Amino acid sequence: MDANLVSYMQNQLQDVPVAFTRYMYNEIDWQVRMFGLVGPRGVGKTVLFLQYIKQHMNEKRLFYVSADNTWFSTHSLVELADQFSREGGQHLFIDEVHKYVNWSQELKQIYDTHPDLKISFTGSSVLDITRGEADLSRRAPIYTMQGLSFREYLAMFHNISVPVIPLSTIVENAPFAIEGLPHPLPFFKDYLQKGYYPFAKEPLFEIRLNQVVNLTMEVDIPQYANMNASTGRKLKKLLSIVAMSVPFKPVMDKISKMVNVSRNDLTDYFLYMEHAGMIALLRDTTNGIMGLGKVEKVYLDNPNLAYVLGEEASNIGNIRETFFLNQMRVHNRVLLSKKSDFEIDGLTFEIGGKNKGQKQIENIANGFVVKDDIEYGSGNVIPIWMFGLNY
Repeated sequence: MDANLVSYMQNQLQDVPVAFTRYMYNEIDWQVRMFGLVGPRGVGKTVLFLQYIKQHMNEKRLFYVSADNTWFSTHSLVELADQFSREGGQHLFIDEVHKYVNWSQELKQIYDTHPDLKISFTGSSVLDITRGEADLSRRAPIYTMQGLSFREYLAMFHNISVPVIPLSTIVENAPFAIEGLPHPLPFFKDYLQKGYYPFAKEPLFEIRLNQVVNLTMEVDIPQYANMNASTGRKLKKLLSIVAMSVPFKPVMDKISKMVNVSRNDLTDYFLYMEHAGMIALLRDTTNGIMGLGKVEKVYLDNPNLAYVLGEEASNIGNIRETFFLNQMRVHNRVLLSKKSDFEIDGLTFEIGGKNKGQKQIENIANGFVVKDDIEYGSGNVIPIWMFGLNY
C-alpha cells in the first residue's frame, strides 16, 4: 500500500483509546461483507472504526483510509481496493466516503469484483449516504449512530459503569443502586449542557459545537440539495427560528413567509435538518409506517444544541422533553400522545419537574409521570435521568 496512506493510518491509530467503546460497537455485525455507519457530525463514527482496527489488527489484515485524502485526487477507491486485495487485505475501512465522487458506484464495483474483501464505510453527513443507499441496499446494511446516552457519558467522562436498562425495565421502576453514583443529578445536569458529544472533553466545547452546526447547515445540506449560497442562508435562518421557538407545532405557511421559501421546499428543509441531526420531528399516529406520520412538534435534536443555540428559549421544560425524545428514539418509536407528552408502544409519558402532578394521565392506562430533580421514583413516577440508560 502507498506509504503515505499507511503512515496516515498509523498516526490515526496511535492515540485512539480503547477502554470505552460506543453502544454501536456491539450492535454492528462486523463480519458482513459490506456495511455503512452514518450519523450526525461529531458523534464518534471515525473513532469507532479506529478502535475496531486497533483491537483486531494483530489477527486480521485491516486498512483504514479517509476518502478526502489527497491521494484520491489522482487515484480511485477501486484502485485502492484492487491493490489491497492483491496484497492479501481482508477488511477495508473507508471514512467519510460521501466526500468521494461516485462513491456508491465504486463501492458496488468493489463489492462485486472482490468477494473475499470486507468493506466498511462511514459518512459524516447522513444525507449523502442516504441518497446513495438505494444503490447499495441489497449489498450493505446501514447503521445509524447517535450521540452519547447519559449512560455512556457516565462511563466516558466519569468512569462510572452502568448496564443498559431497556424501557420495559425502566417502567417497572424497581429500586436499584448504581455503584459510584449515589447522587446522579449533578452529573445529569452537566450531561444536558455538554455531554451528548464525545468531543465535550475538549476545551472550547461551544465553539466546536457551533462549527459542527455551521458545517452541517452551510456545507452538508446545501451540497446534498444542490442549494446556492442564498438558499443556504435561508436554511440557517430556519434553524434560528426553530432554536428560538422549540418545542412548537410548525405552521408551514407562516414559517415559509418568514424564511421566504415555498411551503414544499420548507417541508424538505425540515427533513434535511432532521436527517443531519439538527432537529427532531415528533409525529403523530396517523400513519402506521414509521416516520411518515404528521409532524406535530419540532425540537432541536439534543439538549446540548438546545443550550448552545436556544439561548433564552432553552427553558428547562423544553430541555426535559428534548432529552426524553432524544434518548428514547434510539431503540423505540416515540410518538405524540393525544393526551400527554409522548407515547411509546401504548405507554404514555408526562414530562415535568419534581412537583409535576398526575392530572394529565389520571385516566390513562399505562401512564407515567417522568420527573426531573428527583433521584429515585416509586409507583408510576420515574426520574427522568433513568431514561438516559436505555442505550
